[in-house]
Amino acid sequence: MHVITDIVYFILKYRLIRNFMEIALVLTLLVIAVVLFATEKLSVELVTLLMLIILASTRIITAEEAFAGFSSDFLIIIASIFILSAALQETGVLDFAVVRLVRLAKQSRNLMLFTVMIVTGVVSAFMNNTTVTAMFVTPLVGLSRRINSSPSKLLMPLAFAAILGGTCTLIGTSTNVAVSGYIAKSGLPPIGIFEISGIGFIIFLVGVVYMMTIGQRMLPEHEDQKLAEEYKLQKYLTEIIIRPDSPLVGQLVFASDLTSLHFRILNIIRGKDNFLPDFRTRISANDVLLVEGDLDNLIKVKETKGIDIMADIILEKDLVTDNIRLAELLVVRQSDLIGRTVKEVNFLQRYGLVVLAISRYGETLRSKIGSIQLQIGDLLLVQGSPERFSQLRTSSNVALLGEFEPLLFKKRKGIIAISCFTIAILLGTMDLLPLSVAFLLAAICTILFRCISSEKAYAAIDFKLLVLIGGMTAFGTAMENSGAADFLAQGIVDVLGPLGKMAVLAGFVVLTVLLTQPMSNAAAALVIVPVALRTAASLGSDPRAFAIAIMLAASVSLVTPFEPACILVYSPGKYRFSDFIKVGSPLTLLLIIVILVLVPVFWPV
Repeated sequence: MHVITDIVYFILKYRLIRNFMEIALVLTLLVIAVVLFATEKLSVELVTLLMLIILASTRIITAEEAFAGFSSDFLIIIASIFILSAALQETGVLDFAVVRLVRLAKQSRNLMLFTVMIVTGVVSAFMNNTTVTAMFVTPLVGLSRRINSSPSKLLMPLAFAAILGGTCTLIGTSTNVAVSGYIAKSGLPPIGIFEISGIGFIIFLVGVVYMMTIGQRMLPEHEDQKLAEEYKLQKYLTEIIIRPDSPLVGQLVFASDLTSLHFRILNIIRGKDNFLPDFRTRISANDVLLVEGDLDNLIKVKETKGIDIMADIILEKDLVTDNIRLAELLVVRQSDLIGRTVKEVNFLQRYGLVVLAISRYGETLRSKIGSIQLQIGDLLLVQGSPERFSQLRTSSNVALLGEFEPLLFKKRKGIIAISCFTIAILLGTMDLLPLSVAFLLAAICTILFRCISSEKAYAAIDFKLLVLIGGMTAFGTAMENSGAADFLAQGIVDVLGPLGKMAVLAGFVVLTVLLTQPMSNAAAALVIVPVALRTAASLGSDPRAFAIAIMLAASVSLVTPFEPACILVYSPGKYRFSDFIKVGSPLTLLLIIVILVLVPVFWPV
């Protein structure tokens, strides 16, 4: 009898220790993931896949559970919406709407701001908010300059409207779709496509009113400067004359002694010609070179290199001629430049443009530009010919800032694309087809009717986001299997439970808002939702109410510019980090209160 008791005791102790170790491992992985997401030492999809491998290897989740998220229908919905959005862009529908908006908004700045926010919110209720923001940035910067207004007064409201507009429908953001998919997997009814429209509209309206009043007063108004002055190029540029006895004569421009010393030759004046060098250009005697680099080093080597310094101060007129001008390029989401350096993408050969400087989060980067990895929202100061800039108007990698040349509106194909999108929404709303089937059918139809090519349709899908969402769905399963969800739920109930259900709900909402700073909105929501569902069940509350509150909270964190839509407007608006904290913090707090007050009204807790 004692032997049997000892065996049972050993088994229980083993299971207790194993459960504790599994909880510790899952929570440790969560902390590591948050740190890696925040520091971006590794790409988010790589971090996600490594987590899945560890969880499956330790048997916390099975191989089927690890990859079940990648076969979920909500990923099909997200991918299809990316394709449909791209089809609307490709057919010129969105540019057509922007042109009409700009014409209407020219009457006054307040009218322009209100119209921009309303239209942006409506469009982003059905499209990815980053795509909508990128679509509006270029025309708004150009329009601001034409009416002598600061872009900073328009671009932050634009980004906020795009983000908050996504709370109005299920398909407004990938976060909404992912959370709906997770709660359906948990045995709860999925969220209807317009189920959150009532509270979403109120959240959006509060954001519009705030930005039209209090927020507008707090927004900075940065003066528009000449590009050379803004990027402070004068301190890094000089003109030099190549003497006939210089060993530089005959050297290839991009393989010269000057290049090996980290100087960049931007322009060459040869006789009456002023031109940009290419990879075949060689330096000739008596050439006048416009050089960027450390002037102290240039002075030290001028005698040995056979060069004469010609000018001490370079003005923008020295960088611009009839055939050469300066412009800014914005690196947009899903650009194939992201994560690669200027040198790796052969920027000069590919675009025929010279990158003079990079603006990132208000900081101007000038040294070793060729080795800087580009990021979404980077603003590139480039130099080149007008013809080269014209070729960029249809680029999916960069947006030519300050100049807006709308795509030709392909009326027939545009109507087909809009019809496909609308029919998919109607079929899904009326439950005539599953939402995933309806949107996939609509996406395929846009390809079949040649609204968008297959190649561009595939390129429009953000596969990194799909990997992140699929992986974090499996991580939610790991939190349930390991007991981590129960462990955290019990801890939250013990701390906040005595204060009531609303206090617990408030704790989850605030925690979600905080987690969206280092993590993506979808990842943060998928980490919190499993814990919230368990907590709601233990409190006798409606789990869907908790899930929806967390889902909305993931879209109202506007304190920092880490949201991709905010990153896109950071440099063009010449914002500082503190601008977002000052303007976004009160709005975020206000929206948290709105969520806590209205969620119990729409979904009784």
